[in-house]
Amino acid sequence: MIYENAPAKINLTLDTLYKRDDGYHEVEMIMTTVDLNDRLSFEKRKDKKIVLRIEHRYVPNDHRNLAYKAAKLMMDRYNLQQGVTITLDKSIPIAAGLAGGSSDAAAAFRGMNRLFNLNLSLETLSELAAEIGSDISFCIYGKTALCKGRGEQLTHLPKPPASWVVLAKPDISVSTADVYGALKLDDDDTEVPTNQCITAIETSNYHLLVNSLGNDLEKVTIEMHPVIKTLKETMIKGGADAALMSGSGPTVYGLMSRERQAKSVVNALKGCCKEVYMVRLLG
Repeated sequence: MIYENAPAKINLTLDTLYKRDDGYHEVEMIMTTVDLNDRLSFEKRKDKKIVLRIEHRYVPNDHRNLAYKAAKLMMDRYNLQQGVTITLDKSIPIAAGLAGGSSDAAAAFRGMNRLFNLNLSLETLSELAAEIGSDISFCIYGKTALCKGRGEQLTHLPKPPASWVVLAKPDISVSTADVYGALKLDDDDTEVPTNQCITAIETSNYHLLVNSLGNDLEKVTIEMHPVIKTLKETMIKGGADAALMSGSGPTVYGLMSRERQAKSVVNALKGCCKEVYMVRLLG
């Protein structure tokens, strides 16, 4: 039996540059991980089936699941003669802008690599991951990176300054395709301080980091779901040093340097959001 953790990610920055000929958007974003994890276990089977066990009514256990797709790609590409049973224990909220599905897929690539003794490098796994999803390449490493292209072109960065993180996932679903579809790049006046954020990380400057967050999808999603703005304001009033929506949303996170600040923010969110998590930056 092989075990893998699949940590959630947050966007410290997200800048959408232009729409590409292939229909995707060219992005430039800084992502890092937090210690909110899904957990996966892997066990060989005597047949050639992929069996995905998961107790979550909103998460598919077949070819629609990214972890299943990752296992299938590994079996096909390396002509594996045995199947696998994957047990997935979900803790990351789904459709939340936290890359839960992508992180599960990355864990499946790493788990299959270890289970079948393929001895593939993380770089090779990252290249495979890009075939089935944009964020999975980043999740293979589970660290901090500047991500370009569709998100699969990685430049690794140091660990960010130590920070508490409070995540708040409102009870809504957001379609990433709808958010990008509503984004008007010609009217986009959002300044995303990507280079400043890189400097903050490289110099481990927490004060600069909290002043370097930016996400140009945020205002688009807020227009669709004003509760996101409410959550940001609640976090700031509760004592967060900064608050930002992650990815295309709807999860909002706050950064705090001290535990008591984080506890204050959690208390401030009571009554306006059911899914609240107090964690640490990993990166």
